Amino acid sequence: MKKILLSTITTLLLLFTGCQDLDLNPLSEGSSENWYSNEQEISMALENLYRPIMIYWEEGYRMYHSDRETDDFQHRTTRYQWASGILTGEQDYLISTWDNLYKGVTRTNTILNSLEHAKDNITNDQLVRFDAEARFFRAVFYSYLIFLWGDVPYYTDYLSIEDAFKMERTDKNIILKQIYNDFDAAIEGLPKSYSGVQRVTKGAAYAFKARIATWMLDYATAAVAAKGCMDLGVYSLHPDFGELFLSKTRTSPEHIFVQPRSKALLDNAESTTMFLSRNPGGTANCQPSWELFCAFTCTDGKPIDESPLFSLKEPFKNRDPRCAYTCVEFGTAHLGYIYDPSPAARTVLQLSTNKQVTNHDSFYDNTNVANNGMCLKKGVDEEWLDDQATDKSVIWMRYADVLLMYAEAKMELNEIDASVLEALNLVRARAYKCKTTETTKYPAITETNQAKLRTIIRTERRCELAWENRRFYDLVRWRIAGVSMTRPKYGLLTKAGLTTNYNNGDYFFPKGVVIDIDENGCADFTAMYATGKIRLIVERNFVEREYLLPIPTKDVMINPNITQNPGY
Repeated sequence: MKKILLSTITTLLLLFTGCQDLDLNPLSEGSSENWYSNEQEISMALENLYRPIMIYWEEGYRMYHSDRETDDFQHRTTRYQWASGILTGEQDYLISTWDNLYKGVTRTNTILNSLEHAKDNITNDQLVRFDAEARFFRAVFYSYLIFLWGDVPYYTDYLSIEDAFKMERTDKNIILKQIYNDFDAAIEGLPKSYSGVQRVTKGAAYAFKARIATWMLDYATAAVAAKGCMDLGVYSLHPDFGELFLSKTRTSPEHIFVQPRSKALLDNAESTTMFLSRNPGGTANCQPSWELFCAFTCTDGKPIDESPLFSLKEPFKNRDPRCAYTCVEFGTAHLGYIYDPSPAARTVLQLSTNKQVTNHDSFYDNTNVANNGMCLKKGVDEEWLDDQATDKSVIWMRYADVLLMYAEAKMELNEIDASVLEALNLVRARAYKCKTTETTKYPAITETNQAKLRTIIRTERRCELAWENRRFYDLVRWRIAGVSMTRPKYGLLTKAGLTTNYNNGDYFFPKGVVIDIDENGCADFTAMYATGKIRLIVERNFVEREYLLPIPTKDVMINPNITQNPGY
């Protein structure tokens, strides 16, 4: 009891978690001295690590959380803190992320340092698996910490109060080596799969090792780890890209690490109101950005500023199928109505009654419609409508990401071979619902020039993984936020201006203007804005210091050995 009490107090002192309750067991009941003595107790302790609050606060405490900060997301005139250059060490959700990640570290350390209590009551195989499972989570916790904050306090044992106040920031590269060691132990000790309740697997350990390696630009390690996951032969791509993200898809051969949720059993559904268009009762607060919409290539595989197939007037025409899987195509059915933000569509068809009704997704009815005309489709389905909430599974890692990480790593190593192109084409061909060998049905990737293939891969990641909380991490590790996140968000003109555009043939986008797509797949609307035919919604002001987040101010104040990141 003394050890776990000391660990808890130390965590509070080191992390300054404020008003959180201390849920300690009384001396007469379970403690670190007598707990972890059998399979059930260890399993229960490990299950606590699966809570989303423990691992994924930064990207998962609300739907699409980290995507909100990026150029893939538009929320009316809202400019989130990271995109505004105003992050401080007193930001609530950053404090919560830091605190919960260190809670996870402390709990995994407690488990790992207490497994010896059970060595006489469980088999050696069980002991190895539990050790591997805990090491997987500790590696994940520290992966987020070093990516988001750089050098951070590192510990693997119990801490005394005196030691806690002496803690300094450890070089992230030293921590990275320990992360790799933990993942390697997890790879060695975890099974390929389970029967019944799903837990982390050997494939998850390979995949998350590849992820932190790509985050840290260690492409040699990333390539080997991703290939290890691929060579297991356990995973494959879901045959239907759009179906993969619906609530009904609880299991898939593409899933590597998924958090299932249940409205009925766990009451952990999330509100969907702001992502729904207004006709079926949503508020249309949030939608895909024009930057994301314009990142999708045309069916010839070329970006929209190079392809002769792109139409400013009909921008969904001849586009990669993932474009219409992600954004609702104009004039198509969506949640019981035809979705059409056009100023000419004063009414739209309600499918249940087969009657024309007022179009609440038009500026003529309400100025609170989606100001860029976009509407989210990816993952949205009819089950959102009954209570405007969803309990669809949260996909933290899927096989397509592994294939793309492998291709990127090999490309950056300039080891571009057939396996790289095959990995990329597996992902792209799936979007077109064909085999990689059916090259007349999709634009197969054949490029072997490193610089050109880099552009293709970065665009492919953006289009494949849109609104899956991956864009923030790519913007940071590629160091391109200084370009993409300093450009304004744009949208449609309202009412009279929009009608004039429509009547003059300047709808959806103004005619005769090229939307420039740069080498990172990022769109520039400067020339279009200069015509006066689109509207500036909000400026953005990302600053370079935000490639690392600020350490919570309380932690810097309580321990002078923990210095703040530069610029804060």
